[in-house]
Amino acid sequence: MDLAYIPSPSTGVIHLGPIPLRGYAFCIIIGVFVAVWLGNRRWIARGGKPGTVADIAVWAVPFGLVGGRLYHVITDYQLYFGEGRNWVDAFKIWEGGLGIWGAIALGAVGAWIGCRLRGIPLPAWADALAPGIALAQACGRWGNWFNQELYGRATDLPWALKISEGPNRVAGTYHPTFLYESLWCVGVALLVIWADRRFKLGHGRAFALYVAAYCVGRSWIEYMRVDEAHHILGVRLNVWTSIVVFLLAVTYLVLSAKLRPGREAIVEPDREPSGDSEPATEAGSEPAKAKAGAASVVKAGPESAAGAVPKAGSEPAAKAGAATEAAAPKTEAGDAPKAGATAEDKTTGGDEAAGAKAPEAKKL
Repeated sequence: MDLAYIPSPSTGVIHLGPIPLRGYAFCIIIGVFVAVWLGNRRWIARGGKPGTVADIAVWAVPFGLVGGRLYHVITDYQLYFGEGRNWVDAFKIWEGGLGIWGAIALGAVGAWIGCRLRGIPLPAWADALAPGIALAQACGRWGNWFNQELYGRATDLPWALKISEGPNRVAGTYHPTFLYESLWCVGVALLVIWADRRFKLGHGRAFALYVAAYCVGRSWIEYMRVDEAHHILGVRLNVWTSIVVFLLAVTYLVLSAKLRPGREAIVEPDREPSGDSEPATEAGSEPAKAKAGAASVVKAGPESAAGAVPKAGSEPAAKAGAATEAAAPKTEAGDAPKAGATAEDKTTGGDEAAGAKAPEAKKL
């Protein structure tokens, strides 16, 4: 007897009159809203305009849904085109079946079109949206719970998922792989947010980190699943896909960091650089000294610059005149200096000049 387990819903759809409200569709819609909301906040923080993320998502989301469905239908074609199957079911997206690899690939094409129309670099937009995509996946995985699909091997753990009898499934308790992947995606989102703040990731590296981290989790979660899938060398197709995509993402991270370090200063053509993308100027550096010198000249006025002449009547001018007169004493025409005369009789300078001549007068 199972003492604890996660129950599955008795139905994945509620009918509002003739309109069916499907749990799977609601999870996808909630995920899209979460991704756009978080992506918009991150885009504004990078110096972008409010609403830009949503405008480009109008292109990316439909392309992503089509791509996700195409990947699922192509890789699991036997479910729709095998003997006794109805090919029309391939269009019933509400019954589940979206491949994340196709969704990201074709969704990127839609995003590229939207970015081209706005004159925005696609890597910068992808970086802003990366953690939101991971959270959207976390929400979307709960659609598998509503449809009672994509669960793992049988288990009696307290958090086992109870599955009821139905088409293509046997009643029992199984590993809730949908829950494992949902929690993993939340962790990936937090990792990308932390790394982006810590290392100022740019030029698509935040998105590449999301892809690499997701692939790590998808590999071991996919290995636990028991649903029908194609195998290559005894390994599920999606595990091989995760390995290949992981290697591509890591390669991009390394090469991008070497070829284009830092992050974009301007993400939209008519916006100012964001505060966290400008290179910091250390105190005492040459640009800082030049700016400080220019500011001091402007504040002090043109007369305080090097080589400026003091105004007549000012204290510096008086001292300068006194020093000049002390250096060149004046005498009256035709008069010779008398013996025993003091320095005061010989000059009209200040006290400093008199003090300098006084010792010579005493010796005489």
